[in-house]
Amino acid sequence: GIVMPTPITESEVKGLFKLWNDALATKDPKKVADRYSKAGVLLPTVSDVPRTDYPGIVDYFTNFLKLKPQGEILESNVIVGANWAQDAGLYEFTMGATGAKVKGRYSFVYV
Repeated sequence: GIVMPTPITESEVKGLFKLWNDALATKDPKKVADRYSKAGVLLPTVSDVPRTDYPGIVDYFTNFLKLKPQGEILESNVIVGANWAQDAGLYEFTMGATGAKVKGRYSFVYV
Protein backbone atom coordinates (compact mmCIF):
# COMPACT_ATOMS: atom_id res chain seq x y z
CA GLY A 1 0.00 0.00 0.00
CA ILE A 2 0.80 3.63 -0.19
CA VAL A 3 2.29 5.16 2.92
CA MET A 4 1.14 8.73 3.52
CA PRO A 5 3.68 11.08 5.10
CA THR A 6 3.00 12.45 8.55
CA PRO A 7 2.56 16.22 8.43
CA ILE A 8 5.15 18.26 10.30
CA THR A 9 3.92 19.78 13.54
CA GLU A 10 4.10 23.43 14.56
CA SER A 11 6.64 22.62 17.27
CA GLU A 12 8.81 20.73 14.75
CA VAL A 13 8.73 23.75 12.42
CA LYS A 14 9.80 26.00 15.31
CA GLY A 15 12.59 23.51 16.09
CA LEU A 16 14.09 24.08 12.63
CA PHE A 17 15.10 27.58 13.76
CA LYS A 18 17.21 25.99 16.49
CA LEU A 19 19.10 23.99 13.85
CA TRP A 20 19.76 27.20 11.90
CA ASN A 21 20.79 29.08 15.05
CA ASP A 22 23.09 26.18 16.01
CA ALA A 23 24.69 26.49 12.56
CA LEU A 24 25.39 30.16 13.33
CA ALA A 25 27.16 29.10 16.53
CA THR A 26 29.67 27.03 14.51
CA LYS A 27 30.93 30.30 12.94
CA ASP A 28 31.23 28.35 9.67
CA PRO A 29 29.47 30.24 6.84
CA LYS A 30 29.20 27.09 4.72
CA LYS A 31 27.37 25.23 7.52
CA VAL A 32 24.88 28.07 7.73
CA ALA A 33 24.50 28.28 3.95
CA ASP A 34 23.90 24.51 3.86
CA ARG A 35 20.66 25.14 5.82
CA TYR A 36 19.26 26.85 2.67
CA SER A 37 17.91 25.08 -0.40
CA LYS A 38 19.92 25.10 -3.61
CA ALA A 39 17.44 27.66 -4.99
CA GLY A 40 17.14 29.53 -1.70
CA VAL A 41 16.82 33.29 -1.39
CA LEU A 42 18.23 35.14 1.60
CA LEU A 43 17.02 38.67 2.37
CA PRO A 44 19.64 39.44 5.03
CA THR A 45 18.90 41.14 8.32
CA VAL A 46 21.92 43.45 8.23
CA SER A 47 22.39 43.94 4.48
CA ASP A 48 20.22 45.38 1.73
CA VAL A 49 21.66 43.02 -0.90
CA PRO A 50 19.47 39.95 -1.65
CA ARG A 51 21.47 36.72 -1.85
CA THR A 52 20.06 34.41 -4.51
CA ASP A 53 22.67 31.68 -4.76
CA TYR A 54 24.90 29.58 -2.52
CA PRO A 55 28.08 31.67 -3.00
CA GLY A 56 26.12 34.83 -2.17
CA ILE A 57 24.70 33.29 1.00
CA VAL A 58 28.17 32.09 2.05
CA ASP A 59 29.53 35.59 1.38
CA TYR A 60 26.90 37.22 3.61
CA PHE A 61 27.46 34.82 6.49
CA THR A 62 31.27 35.11 6.16
CA ASN A 63 30.92 38.70 7.31
CA PHE A 64 27.86 38.35 9.58
CA LEU A 65 29.39 35.52 11.62
CA LYS A 66 32.33 37.76 12.58
CA LEU A 67 29.80 39.46 14.91
CA LYS A 68 29.17 36.11 16.68
CA PRO A 69 25.37 36.36 16.39
CA GLN A 70 22.88 34.26 18.32
CA GLY A 71 19.22 34.60 17.49
CA GLU A 72 16.10 34.48 19.61
CA ILE A 73 12.57 34.33 18.27
CA LEU A 74 10.40 37.11 19.70
CA GLU A 75 7.24 36.32 17.74
CA SER A 76 6.57 33.24 15.61
CA ASN A 77 3.67 32.61 13.22
CA VAL A 78 3.71 29.09 11.80
CA ILE A 79 1.59 27.86 8.89
CA VAL A 80 1.73 24.20 7.86
CA GLY A 81 0.54 23.17 4.41
CA ALA A 82 0.67 20.03 2.31
CA ASN A 83 4.41 19.32 1.93
CA TRP A 84 5.48 22.80 3.06
CA ALA A 85 5.62 24.99 6.14
CA GLN A 86 6.35 28.61 6.92
CA ASP A 87 7.59 30.31 10.07
CA ALA A 88 7.51 34.11 9.92
CA GLY A 89 7.83 36.69 12.63
CA LEU A 90 10.29 38.80 14.60
CA TYR A 91 13.66 37.82 15.99
CA GLU A 92 16.54 39.46 17.76
CA PHE A 93 20.23 38.80 17.42
CA THR A 94 22.68 39.37 20.23
CA MET A 95 26.08 40.01 18.74
CA GLY A 96 28.59 38.22 20.96
CA ALA A 97 31.47 40.28 19.53
CA THR A 98 30.00 43.62 20.65
CA GLY A 99 26.97 42.93 22.87
CA ALA A 100 24.80 44.86 20.40
CA LYS A 101 21.25 43.69 19.74
CA VAL A 102 19.62 43.76 16.32
CA LYS A 103 15.92 43.11 15.76
CA GLY A 104 14.54 42.01 12.43
CA ARG A 105 11.75 40.31 10.56
CA TYR A 106 12.20 36.77 9.30
CA SER A 107 10.46 34.36 6.96
CA PHE A 108 11.55 30.74 6.71
CA VAL A 109 9.78 28.62 4.09
CA TYR A 110 10.36 24.87 4.23
CA VAL A 111 9.51 22.55 1.33
